[in-house]
Amino acid sequence: MGERKDDIKRSCIDCGYANCNKQDRKFPDFCTTTHLDGQVMEEALACYEEEDVKRLTVAAAEVESEHYCQYNRVEEIVAFAKKLGAKKIGIATCVGLLSESRTLAKIFRSHGFEVAGIGCKAGTVQKVEVGIPKKCENTGINMCNPIFQAKMLNKEKTDLNVLVGLCVGHDSLFYKYSDAYVTTAVTKDRVLAHNPAAALYTCASYYGKMMGDAGAEKQ
Repeated sequence: MGERKDDIKRSCIDCGYANCNKQDRKFPDFCTTTHLDGQVMEEALACYEEEDVKRLTVAAAEVESEHYCQYNRVEEIVAFAKKLGAKKIGIATCVGLLSESRTLAKIFRSHGFEVAGIGCKAGTVQKVEVGIPKKCENTGINMCNPIFQAKMLNKEKTDLNVLVGLCVGHDSLFYKYSDAYVTTAVTKDRVLAHNPAAALYTCASYYGKMMGDAGAEKQ
């Protein structure tokens, strides 16, 4: 069962105003900005004073400012990597998207970057060896190994890592163990041609299918 409306603690995701962006309309009663946790804000702002964080923050803002609604995501990654002064880019890819990753590598190399790539099945470790239930072998006996991917790219001393189609959860582990900063080129969604946002825009019947009991009640 989903939460009842009266039980939901409202936050930014429930806001229809986004007044924190332009400040041209009212703030909702539950607004995070008007109920600010000053200590958390101070801690966050202090992080931006760290040299490496400031460098990345400025680079990200400049890419947005200079190429907003002009560059696609791959172009933005190239521009971002250049602003960071990156020399070597790592690509952590699903083996089902090796063709896309080869194309991405060609693009990066054409801009002068060295590229190191590692596939999710590299090393061919069987799922049962790490405690994954045998029933999960219906999609293959060998595990995806995002921690190995991260550690191999750490060994390569990449300056920036790019994900291409790692599964939900596997991407989380890669983010956790990567020494270099990580951005994502492709988010896997085999049902929607790797465009997961489409699930948020499609017709009411498809949206309702994902809504559990709450969605069923609305149908």
